[in-house]
Amino acid sequence: MELYLDTADVAAVRRWSRVLPLAGVTTNPSIAAAGGQPLASLLPALREVLGPKARLFAQVMAKTEAGMVREALALRELDPDLVIKIPVCGEGLAAIKTLTTEGVPTLGTAVYTPLQGWLAALAGAEYVAPYVNRLDAQGGDGIKAVQELQQLLALHVPGSKVLAASFRTPRQALDCLLAGCQSITLPLDVAEQLLNVPAVDAALARFDQDWQRAFG
Repeated sequence: MELYLDTADVAAVRRWSRVLPLAGVTTNPSIAAAGGQPLASLLPALREVLGPKARLFAQVMAKTEAGMVREALALRELDPDLVIKIPVCGEGLAAIKTLTTEGVPTLGTAVYTPLQGWLAALAGAEYVAPYVNRLDAQGGDGIKAVQELQQLLALHVPGSKVLAASFRTPRQALDCLLAGCQSITLPLDVAEQLLNVPAVDAALARFDQDWQRAFG
């Protein structure tokens, strides 16, 4: 099981890495842009925080196979162990195939259907990232899509993993884990919700009160 944070906030990653057993960090162009830090400085900063064993993910911006491959190789110069996120479209599938032959690990991203994810896995993607909440927001069923994708990969491409993404609630993450997801990536607000259980604070306060009452 691999737990990732979906963020470009280096300070938050440092804070949460002390608490959570993080496998690494995922990013995308929107997340990186919101953080205001270019990948040339962001990736080394994340690597410094998480250490050599963590996996980092960054996405290409090019629209053609050739452009995606060139950009992927350039990104790998910033971090030799980087996993390259490739959108699952026609050019993206071609890029995944090419990068796989060159030994570059990839993640098929922007996955909205199980068959789309299956194609990415067949092309050689090590990870496939269905967008759970975005599917729900479009009137679909994100958890059902994850379940079907899990089944497809288990039957036909067992070497690829679902890395479920796009969450708004801890319940969505829980349902993905129960569906058998081997990897999930959480935005910071959802990670905070996982540990924000008011009943725990109330219980600890009651323990303290009882102890003080009995023993001072």
